[in-house]
Amino acid sequence: MRDAATAALFLAPALILIVVLRLVPVVQAVGDATHSSLPGSTLPPTWVGFDNFTALWHSHAFWTSVQQTLLFNVIVNPLQILAALVLAVLLTRNLPASGLWRTIIFLPAAVPMTGSAVVWGIALRPDGPVNAVLGGVGIGHQPFLTSPHQVVASLILIASWIGVGYWMIFLIAGINDIPKVYYEAAEIDGAGPLRRFWSITLPQLRRPLLFVLVADTVSNFVLFAPMQILTNGGPEQKSDFLMYDIFHNSFDLADPHTAAAELLVLLLLMIVIVAVQFRLLGKAED
Repeated sequence: MRDAATAALFLAPALILIVVLRLVPVVQAVGDATHSSLPGSTLPPTWVGFDNFTALWHSHAFWTSVQQTLLFNVIVNPLQILAALVLAVLLTRNLPASGLWRTIIFLPAAVPMTGSAVVWGIALRPDGPVNAVLGGVGIGHQPFLTSPHQVVASLILIASWIGVGYWMIFLIAGINDIPKVYYEAAEIDGAGPLRRFWSITLPQLRRPLLFVLVADTVSNFVLFAPMQILTNGGPEQKSDFLMYDIFHNSFDLADPHTAAAELLVLLLLMIVIVAVQFRLLGKAED
């Protein structure tokens, strides 16, 4: 009983924060999503049941946001993880100044997303430094953030600028935990670098990789700052992801009830995808 009381005492702050910062907002979102009110009205919201969800089901703008969110995540998640894995493998080899390179690659993760978005917004302007470099090598100026064909790729670049270095650190830690004796035995058997990677590094790294996959998925589903600062969901709704659309409905259109319904859909979508990933994680553990 004394051990249980001690454990409860140490766990209490974390459990209280989880309830206050996670469970209570979800309960409030459920309440808001099942009510409706007129913007600016002083009357209490009225119960509408699932009407807000029905309206979302018939909303073309909502389905466009879902489509753009899924498209963005299908591209950005594998790209970030692959780049982080390649860098982690390279920087765990005996390369000159590998510690310095780790620090340089990780540095963008120490900058808030808003700061990175502002910097990249300046860099990708029509008269910005990136277009100046492209013009210097004979490539015409590109409408990175104002073109419906380039805006998603530009946002992937901005998100990866921070994400790749951050996830690389987890994978470096996972690689460093692999017993060196495996590599020594493989070298004695004549296995080359590629064979050692496929037969030792990748199988032993499955759990850290799947953890990074889950965390990266959640992080990119709730990505918001670049769209709010740089694109406002445009052009042609190509960057109108669910998280931005929730903000737009809640604050621009003064419709927190529709925004709450969208938030619950986003939460459900993330839970389903993460549940599939955790199932893979369980298989990797067996």
